[in-house]
Amino acid sequence: MPDPLYLSLWFPDFSGPAMLPHILAVLQQFPFSERRPGVTYVAVQPVSWNEASVLERRFSQGISPEEAAVVAADLIHDDYAYVFDAYWDLWSPDVNGHWQLVPSRVQFVAQGEEFEEGIQQGTGQIQIDFGLDSLFVQENIELTEETQAKIRDNVLKMIEFTKKLEMKTRAASRRLWSESDENLPQKLIARLQRVQ
Repeated sequence: MPDPLYLSLWFPDFSGPAMLPHILAVLQQFPFSERRPGVTYVAVQPVSWNEASVLERRFSQGISPEEAAVVAADLIHDDYAYVFDAYWDLWSPDVNGHWQLVPSRVQFVAQGEEFEEGIQQGTGQIQIDFGLDSLFVQENIELTEETQAKIRDNVLKMIEFTKKLEMKTRAASRRLWSESDENLPQKLIARLQRVQ
């Protein structure tokens, strides 16, 4: 069953203005879609998810990570959250089973230390929502050599992004997780063993 997949990041300093360089560093490592490049949405959320956004902007052409950081820069507070949407190209089968690179949305949520009563301690100071793990497992598709190759390409893209984050940001810790707490590598292994 498809499950939302997240990567959570924690940093040694994430209060006030220190948030912005971390947000920018994470966005700069992202492999943006060729067809939908750049950051396409920025929102600023005060205090909790139950409050109305104080800023929402959509960018049909997409903007650079630096421009996205500037949009949020005047509203940096420890009790705010910042949402950035972007797309990357992942392999996905169409209705006829033909594989094509399709822009898939990824959402970045940076949460100040006092936002939603410190929820960032559990979900990450920056939480990256990759969407459903079906993009990486393709459980409902027949497992052929081509399918395995496309799944491998999608998983490698996520691994390369995670490695870049580890090397080029100052994240102190990270965790790849899903809502059901099912482990993605275990899911992939189980998927491949069903065929053998």
